[in-house]
Amino acid sequence: MNDADIRSEHRGRVHAIRGNVVDVSFPSPLPARLHRLSTGPDGDVVLEVQTHLDAETVRCIALTPTAGLGRGMSVATGDAPLTIPVGEALLGRMLNVLGDPIDGGEPLDHLERWPIHRPRLTLSDRVTHAEMFETGIKVIDLLAPLEQGSKAGLFGGAGVGKTVLINELIHNMSERYEGISLFCGIGERMREAEEMSRSMAESGVLDKAVLLYGQMNEPPGARFRIGHAALTVAEYCRDVLKRDVLLLIDNIFRFVQSGNEVSGLMGRLPSRVGYQPTLATELATLEERICSTRSGSITSVQAVYVPADDLTDPSATHIFAHLSASIVLSRKRASQGFYPAVDPLQADSKMLSPGAVGERHYRIAQGVKRALAEYEALKDIISMLGMEELSRQDQETVSQARQLERFLTQPFFTTEQFTGKSGRRISLEDTLTGCERILNGDYADVSESAFYMIGGVDDLPARSHHHD
Repeated sequence: MNDADIRSEHRGRVHAIRGNVVDVSFPSPLPARLHRLSTGPDGDVVLEVQTHLDAETVRCIALTPTAGLGRGMSVATGDAPLTIPVGEALLGRMLNVLGDPIDGGEPLDHLERWPIHRPRLTLSDRVTHAEMFETGIKVIDLLAPLEQGSKAGLFGGAGVGKTVLINELIHNMSERYEGISLFCGIGERMREAEEMSRSMAESGVLDKAVLLYGQMNEPPGARFRIGHAALTVAEYCRDVLKRDVLLLIDNIFRFVQSGNEVSGLMGRLPSRVGYQPTLATELATLEERICSTRSGSITSVQAVYVPADDLTDPSATHIFAHLSASIVLSRKRASQGFYPAVDPLQADSKMLSPGAVGERHYRIAQGVKRALAEYEALKDIISMLGMEELSRQDQETVSQARQLERFLTQPFFTTEQFTGKSGRRISLEDTLTGCERILNGDYADVSESAFYMIGGVDDLPARSHHHD
């Protein structure tokens, strides 16, 4: 292609390459911010315009690897931002940030495409109603109730059951709400993506979900934009298909991290603890798109990695500001066989107030927490002196707490092939009734092991029912 052709198509030239940040010089007019450019020997390096440096140069982030890119290479300008395919045909599919399938399946060329950057809804278009999003998982519905259209954080290290819990939420969402689940993997290992899609296919939830990945081995630009792409698909499901959406993000900290990588290469001065000065804005631009309208809701559960377990880290404090519930998974509980391994004393939700969930739910949740906290405080005495040394009242509390601990476990649908136990989705009413009756001492002479891995108290063996 000769120079005359390049000029006539309004092309630019690669001016400088700094890792994943590329400067491109153009004859005026310059392409607009957030517009998509393509370059590279085969034209398959995708860039997104970030800033106008001067009258002739734009600074871009690369969404694909920049290997093979050289100065002076020709750059084609698009007249639009990055787009992603949308539609019901995405169910059961895995996509990358460019909307290309990565599951080896059919191409998605026939689908409508929406831009990944969309204006935030005005306040008048948003709906906030304190309606609970029932998950059918006892310990979450009781102690960390999720609100429809809100964001919950899922905290936990490797191997304590985050993925299993996410799979179960997808399963229960599709059963109960006729909703659509979206899984957005930000900075995941490739092994995790493969394992997740395989386990979803095995447990039959894959065809009810859309999976989008910006993985650890991809450039920071891909990890930085995959969340926006996922939100565009979520907004399509909410506004056009009028369905409720459950958006699972794993891991939101990696979004902050990718923004930090990009920021350094863009030449911005770092802020506190070396984070990007734009941290709060970047996070809010993503998080504030998660909301409800009259046509449907987007509810989000986000796995959160807390750097060095330091909750005062700037990334942690900014993420917390957007969350309204926290679910903490504990390695200790997992090792004791309590699955899901949610720590009941650290579970928390802004919905857990008499005004939002009602007096009864609030009272029972507080009663459960009190019994478990008292048991925790008595554990040292029990291990040194034995149960006999406790007062009768304390012995009753310990026995109820041990029953409650076991009652808050439950068999999952997505682990049936490993546990041999059929999964259970338990209504909030059954969860509340069960906990209330344990706290009332209705099962004082039932062995605590009878409560382990059951659904509601109706599942207790018949001999346990002599109080009814």
